[in-house]
Amino acid sequence: MKFNALIPELSVSDLAKSKRFYLDLLGFHLNYERPEDGFAFLSFGEAQLLLEQINDHWETGELVPPFGRGINFQIEAPDVTQLRERLVANKLPLFRDVYETTYRENDTLHKVRELLVQDPDGYLLRFSQTL
Repeated sequence: MKFNALIPELSVSDLAKSKRFYLDLLGFHLNYERPEDGFAFLSFGEAQLLLEQINDHWETGELVPPFGRGINFQIEAPDVTQLRERLVANKLPLFRDVYETTYRENDTLHKVRELLVQDPDGYLLRFSQTL
């Protein structure tokens, strides 16, 4: 398995609940886990994410929901509309419904379709589909 150069590790309050959210609702893949450590390594296409049950090893301050204030994780998705349908069918609130926008990279414009949702601990996930 090839590991990305940057892999966010999210401290979660309930690993089982987070795994259900990421695996069953969002469609992430469980690459491996260490149940004895409350740890799971997940992937979604090329994106990689680590989940770890809160254990007081990495906290730089008190964790107060929603976690991850000030950050959102952009995740490339093949079809955000299909993902939206799955979330709505499971009665999960969307942070921001599907929308289209254009981002400028120097002289190049990139048109994308995006959807934002918060995980069970409040981390903000931004699924982005290139158009």
